[in-house]
Amino acid sequence: MDLFEYQARDLFEKHGVPVLAGAVATTADEAESAARSIGGKVVVKAQVKVGGRGKAGGVKVAEGSTQAREMASAILGMDIKGHIVKKVMIAQAAPIESEYYLAILLDRSNRTFLVMASVAGGMDIEQVAHETPEKLAKIPVNSNDGISPELARKIIKDAQFPSDVAEQVADTLALIWKLFVAEDATLVEINPLVKTSNGKIIALDGKVTLDDNADFRHADHEALIDHSATDPLEALAKEKSLNYVKLDGEVGIIGNGAGLVMSTLDVVAYAGEKFGGVRPANFLDIGGGASAQVMADGLSIILGDKDVKSVFVNVFGGITSCDAVANGIVQALEMLGDKATKPIVVRLDGNNVIEGRAILNQAAHPLIQQLDTMDGAAARAAELAAK
Repeated sequence: MDLFEYQARDLFEKHGVPVLAGAVATTADEAESAARSIGGKVVVKAQVKVGGRGKAGGVKVAEGSTQAREMASAILGMDIKGHIVKKVMIAQAAPIESEYYLAILLDRSNRTFLVMASVAGGMDIEQVAHETPEKLAKIPVNSNDGISPELARKIIKDAQFPSDVAEQVADTLALIWKLFVAEDATLVEINPLVKTSNGKIIALDGKVTLDDNADFRHADHEALIDHSATDPLEALAKEKSLNYVKLDGEVGIIGNGAGLVMSTLDVVAYAGEKFGGVRPANFLDIGGGASAQVMADGLSIILGDKDVKSVFVNVFGGITSCDAVANGIVQALEMLGDKATKPIVVRLDGNNVIEGRAILNQAAHPLIQQLDTMDGAAARAAELAAK
């Protein structure tokens, strides 16, 4: 889960990372009130989960509360790369002398954690890495050892931070490591980390990504979810503990196992090229237990998608055998009744496949069509969606 900047700022403050005063507003009146409370010069910043806010006019400096109100009014409702601004952050302005970059992230390719630090902050880190790679230090971190104060100082020294701020930056790095671990984050980024005119180090902008798999350890993370941006079908699937992601296509997909479902998406997309560019409508992994209720929940969600024209159920029987899956499909259609109206192409293979296919044949449900191969079933589902 990606956080808004104001949420990242609040987490920084919670864990002792140095920040300036800030408040979030959803109306121009709230922005004016927040600016008045903070006092002096403030920055009005669009809260969207996308980069390039400044270039799009979503970040403006206001001399006082009246001007903050005017700027908030102009920014709220703005479209930034397809993201509509519904909130602004009113942040205390800082007298910036230097800008730096600091981040900790999960390095999936190397199966470790990684610190990235640079004296060239305020820029896209990809640009720094491309144009001046010598200014970007990348240091792997052992998860068992973490970042001690000693290691933090070594990292900052290797990144060639100026001696007058090195100790403060090292302290900040140690603090964001504690945040990273305590909140189960996969990314904590500060860009820019600034040195102010009085020599203080401040986290001026932050980006935090939390690991959804650790939600069971963090009841307070529920409050950080942006429900307004959540697809209703995805929210419903989450309530039913289904692994579902909405896509922009016409063939609903149900499979057991993430690898099989991903392969199914590719096969359907390839087959759909012959039928006017038909594409998969979703990712839905029902896992190993294809019970009638699980299958009914999955079919109900997919059939509730107005964009879906056909459904492809692609199951390889393993621990859960094909006859159990077939019974689940038949019972699910009985449970759904008149709600099931779209053609369903089923491909079964693996454990007890003969028995599973026999169950579907005996049921003779008018919506079900069986095919033996994955490619053939994908092509049929795409053809039906095109019709």
